[in-house]
Amino acid sequence: MNASPGYRLPHLCLPRPGIDLAKWAVIACDQYTAEPTYWQQVEQQVGDAPSTLHLIFPEVYLGAADAPARITRIQATMRRYLAEGLLNAHAGAVLVERRIGAYTRRGLMLELDLEHYDFHASSTSLIRPTEGTIVERLAPRIEVRRGAELELPHILVLIDDPGGTVVEPVAADRSTLRLLYDTELMCGGGHVTGHALSTAQSEQVLHALQALADPLAFSARYAVPAGTPPMLFAVGDGNHSLATAKSIWESAKATVGLEHPSRFALVEVVNIHDPALAFEPIHRLLFGVSADPRRALAEQYGARLRCIDVASGESMRLRLKDQAATQAFGLIGPGARFAVVEIDEPATSLAVATVQAFVDDFIDRGGARQVDYVHGDEVLERLAQQPGHVGLHLDTVGKSELLRRVVLDGPLPRKTFSMGEAHEKRFYVEARRIR
Repeated sequence: MNASPGYRLPHLCLPRPGIDLAKWAVIACDQYTAEPTYWQQVEQQVGDAPSTLHLIFPEVYLGAADAPARITRIQATMRRYLAEGLLNAHAGAVLVERRIGAYTRRGLMLELDLEHYDFHASSTSLIRPTEGTIVERLAPRIEVRRGAELELPHILVLIDDPGGTVVEPVAADRSTLRLLYDTELMCGGGHVTGHALSTAQSEQVLHALQALADPLAFSARYAVPAGTPPMLFAVGDGNHSLATAKSIWESAKATVGLEHPSRFALVEVVNIHDPALAFEPIHRLLFGVSADPRRALAEQYGARLRCIDVASGESMRLRLKDQAATQAFGLIGPGARFAVVEIDEPATSLAVATVQAFVDDFIDRGGARQVDYVHGDEVLERLAQQPGHVGLHLDTVGKSELLRRVVLDGPLPRKTFSMGEAHEKRFYVEARRIR
């Protein structure tokens, strides 16, 4: 039925020369959702200048009363930017280099075929999620995308390429590439450049991806039976954005036809073996806490639970690092109170699954109003000590075992890990027409 290999070279829209890229590029819309002051700072820096800020919906505002008006304004701005010629077309793959501190992360902009993507837990598609998809979180994203002229991707997709056959040869050839953009990024985001690949380099990338997707190579890589459907791309960041694109496509394809641009989604493809790709935990921050989480934990786990008070956040983190066989996580609050929670004989193999099950139950029982997902140890510690808040501190899954777990067991629990901390997330530069 489907002759597409699951990916293709992209057709991009890039900001025209003369636009201030330091104001144009802003961080992924799903970051700093518990810190509205960050987005206020971005708004002050950007003002009325051309910017991707005016083309996205920062999710810190999702519950705001003006959400429908904001969506209307975003879609109108897309049309205006296109009509005023603020975006120039570019065909072909782009090498993205993101420098943060002493490290440079490298990736390639490509389009993925949504016909080869399934975000459900039982997925055996070529493109798969690494974490569970929260279907109810798709609705507001669908409203933004449904009438949009453009997509702006913050999706980072992982490939398991230990030999460095896809991205690395292009990066090594960097001096031969044409520079497309080059800018410092706001609010401590580092620096980003984009370079255009030649036709020959693009073909080399496509052939290398085809070799990675070979079923025999896949079965050998993961020691799975021959005939197991291969996974070439694993969605690391932005799974809900890709799931939104998939949902829109499934609802539209019967009327728009299989050649419509919304069949594809623009992503950045990154090798999981890139030394600059750091995996960080995603912590849980409870709001509107009205019950004692320690008592709730004791009621749920009984004699299998140990809740050990410690002097500080640093003491909590050090004790967690020393954990070996016992499943453990940190607990912060109410107030300036810290503890390490240890659980014997847990029902799941990952602490994040244990914590998520507890959080869901605690909210269902009225112990807290809602949960947010927070990047960064210091951010969690600061926010968790505010009145009515409680934090749950997690370690992360090592990236060396991540994709193997996905292949063997399916998606991990939602919000298991983060590829870097909040300020290291993808900044929007490129766009793509989807209508």
